[in-house]
Amino acid sequence: MKKYISVLVLFGLMLSSCNVFKCKKGDIASKLEGTWELNYISGPKITFEGLYPNGKPTINFDLKEKRVSGSNSCNNFNGKLSIDGNKIDFTQPMAVTKKMCTNNQGEQTFMSALPKITSFDITDEGKTLHFISGDIAMMRFTKK
Repeated sequence: MKKYISVLVLFGLMLSSCNVFKCKKGDIASKLEGTWELNYISGPKITFEGLYPNGKPTINFDLKEKRVSGSNSCNNFNGKLSIDGNKIDFTQPMAVTKKMCTNNQGEQTFMSALPKITSFDITDEGKTLHFISGDIAMMRFTKK
């Protein structure tokens, strides 16, 4: 009888711990909601200010509608939001406006980096968003 009760208690603890982890996944995703402004992107050999002289890219998350949208510094984009815990997927096609921009290197850098992002992390009490590819931080945003 003691073995049976011990097994039930252990099973109950396992179930409750699974529910706790699911809550944590939901908590980090809920912190994405709203608009974020890019302040760092890895890769280009040009300065950040040189990439985005007329305005920084922004990204907006609408968790209720499961949509992502924003500006890549010249054109606007929007698409389906696919997240699972801290995993995020930008490989789905996005709609992008086609305004003519004088400096589109920043736009191209931003849009080509998005599909490489595999996860995210939110730090500084919800004020900083990091986009990560594998284990490399590729972009950093601040909450607007």
